[in-house]
Amino acid sequence: MEERIYTIPLMKAKSVPRTKRAKRAIKEIKEFLARHMKVEEVKIDSSLNELVWERGIKKIPSKVRVKAVKMEDVVWAYTPEAEVKLPEEKEKKKSELEKMRAD
Repeated sequence: MEERIYTIPLMKAKSVPRTKRAKRAIKEIKEFLARHMKVEEVKIDSSLNELVWERGIKKIPSKVRVKAVKMEDVVWAYTPEAEVKLPEEKEKKKSELEKMRAD
């Protein structure tokens, strides 16, 4: 598991029509993380999505700080301030419960 914090500029997303900016910003974040973390699949957490959409579709932030966690071939992206439980931790708990039930 590899973790990194990036500051992603969203200036390219401001060059599209106003009514498409937030959607384009999400695409830019995914493309940036795919390029820098060298993966094809990028998952966006709701905390990051809400940060981009906070002021509506027209007024996106000019840059965002993102914490990216790489697990196998998938990158999970969320805001550094958010407390997120990663899917791997949930799987461990499920396997522990199954072991206890088997005993």
